[in-house]
Order: sequence, then structure tokens, then C-alpha cells
Amino acid sequence: MTPAGQPSLWRAVLSGACAALIGIGVARFAYTPLLPAVVSAGWFSSEAAAYLAAANLGGYLAGVLLAERFAARLSAVTTLRAAMVISTGSLLACAFQAGFNWFFLWRFASGVAGGVIMVLAAPLILAHAPPARRGLIGGFIFMGIGLGIAASGTLVPLLLRQGVGQAWIGLAVTTAMLTAVAWGGWPNPPAPAPAPAKAERHSRRPPRHRLTLLHFEYALNAVGLVPHMVFLAVFVAHGLNQGVDAAGFYWVLFGLGALVGPLVFGHLADRAGHDRALRLVLLLEAAATLAPAVWNAPAALACSSLFMGAATPGIVPVVLGRAHELAGSGLADQRAAWRIATTGFAAAQAVAAYGLAFVLSASQGAYGLIFALGAGALLLAFLIDVVGEAVVRPRTRRA
Repeated sequence: MTPAGQPSLWRAVLSGACAALIGIGVARFAYTPLLPAVVSAGWFSSEAAAYLAAANLGGYLAGVLLAERFAARLSAVTTLRAAMVISTGSLLACAFQAGFNWFFLWRFASGVAGGVIMVLAAPLILAHAPPARRGLIGGFIFMGIGLGIAASGTLVPLLLRQGVGQAWIGLAVTTAMLTAVAWGGWPNPPAPAPAPAKAERHSRRPPRHRLTLLHFEYALNAVGLVPHMVFLAVFVAHGLNQGVDAAGFYWVLFGLGALVGPLVFGHLADRAGHDRALRLVLLLEAAATLAPAVWNAPAALACSSLFMGAATPGIVPVVLGRAHELAGSGLADQRAAWRIATTGFAAAQAVAAYGLAFVLSASQGAYGLIFALGAGALLLAFLIDVVGEAVVRPRTRRA
């Protein structure tokens, strides 16, 4: 039964999916298929365009760090609405060729908005969801990211026929309509639960070692995602000299994977457990990221693009569910665990984007090295999970 004044759960899920689509799916990922066209049109060099992509990730980190503070001052719902408006405004601003600093400012602002949405949207909605359905509901929310990626891969090439500036305007119009759809569907924050007694709180608190390991793994996963997220299209278009159309094709495959990834991975986590699902995904991510570095055949690039597209948003409900498991039953502990995980992810992603852009420039376009480094980070995350779990389990039994 929906309380008076509250939207239905699935109406709230629609708002969350729209917000994820706007702030991350379009405002961030539409830049990847736009990047080769921006370079070809002479707006920026390849190196400058890569740094602009990294500016969005730097803004994302700032948004993750500031989201709770904004929500405390303005309320979570008001902050989320503002973030969607800022995302739309940043896309419109990028339609004007006003120089590197102008673009950097607005790409950074869109990153801030995306970070705010990632921290606030899903926990606000999941707090109203039955525990047995939170994995599925989280998958639907984060499917908005995949929808944005898929839409950017199909819509951007069509918009680019009218010019680079017109493509930015078309994306802004799209996100403005989505903002209107999401506007009235946000639920009110739930009333805080009474704090348990101190002795009870300590008795219920699970070992923190596993949660710390998860945070490290999620940060390394962020590093591993950067090669496909930032460099896939420009690698195909310019690194392999296959042109913008070929780059768009592989980005569409990336988007198709992202469309189904959250639901598939969320279902996998529900059936196999979040811990086993996480290990399997990390191992397959490492193989898919390494593939372009050693094999440039169309089949390898297609499989790599498709799977990494699925993993980019699909890993989120897996890690979110695992963080909730390890944090315990308290809502405050769960939110704190997710905030720390998201902060580490954002920081690692921003550092990796700048670092890999530097490596690409210093190596004079060695894209294979970029993908190999990403695969190494993912393999390290897998090993930390396997070895760390084996070390932590005996300690837990002795405790």
C-alpha cells in the first residue's frame, strides 16, 4: 500500500532510471561517440579531448563527496532535481565552441551532477523497496545508465549529421524531456530508524575486513572500466584507422550490453550470491579488457565491447548488494558503506582517466598498453577478493 503523498514504487524506479540515464548514461557516455567527431571537426586535439573526458570523471568524484552535504541542506529530492537540470544545461553549453576552459567547466559540472545522482538516487528508492526485491529494483534503476549508453550510440551518429553543435543541442533536448518525466516521481526519505543500544550495535556489526577489501576491489574495477568507457571509440576510429562509423558500431554494441547488464548481473547475484557473482564478473572483465590489446579481429572487438558494456552498469547492483550484506542491517551503515565504495570508485576512475590519458600521450598512441593496464587492475581486484576472503575467513571463525 503506497502512503498518501508518496508515488508508487515503480513510479519512483522510473524517476531513478531517468536520473541515471541523464546524469551518467547521456551526460557522461554520450561524449565517447562524440569524441572522434569533436577531434575530426577540429574543436580539440585527441589529447585535449581525452583530458575533457577526464574532467567529467573529476567532477563525478566531487559530486560523490558533496552529495550528502547538498542533500542535508536542500533535501535529497531537491538535490536530485537540481542535478538533472545541471546535466541538461551542461549539454546545451557544450554546443558552443568557446574554448577548452569553457568545455572543461561544463564537463566538470556534468560530472558533479552524475556523482550526486549515483550517491542519492538508488538508496532513496531502495529504502522503500521490499528486501527480497532490492536486487531486481536496483537493476532497473541502473539500467538507466545502459539506456543512456545505447541511446548515445544510436542517437549521436544521427545528430552528428547536422553538425557537432547540433548534436549537443539534441542531447540537451532529450535530457530535458527526461527531467520532466522524473520530476514528480521521487519518494520522500524514510523516517530514520531508532538507534540500537550500544551493546546490540557491536554484537551485530560484521567484520570490517571484507568491506574494506570490497572497497579496494571496486576502486580497481573503476580503473579497469576506463579504457572502454573513455578510449573505445577513438581507439577504433583513429588507433585502428577504421573511421567514425566503425567506432559508432562498436559503441552501439557497448550500449546494447549496457542495456541488459544491470538486470542480468543483478539476477546472477540473486541466484549465485553477490560474492560469487562479483568474482565471476571481475575475471570475465579482465579477459574482455585485455582482448583489444592482443587481438584486433572484429569478433574479438565485438565481444569485448558487448561484455564491457554490460559490466559497466552491471557491476553496480552487484557491488551495492554486496556492500549492504557486509555493512549489516542498519540503514545508516549501508549508506555509509555505499558512499565509501562510490567515493573510492570515483577517485580511482578520475586518477585512471588522467593517468591513462598521459600514458597515451607519452606513448604516442599505444592503445594496446591502455587496455593491458586496465586488464591488470581487474585481475588484481579478482585476486584480492579470492586471497583476501581466504585470509579473512579464518579470522572470522576465531572471532
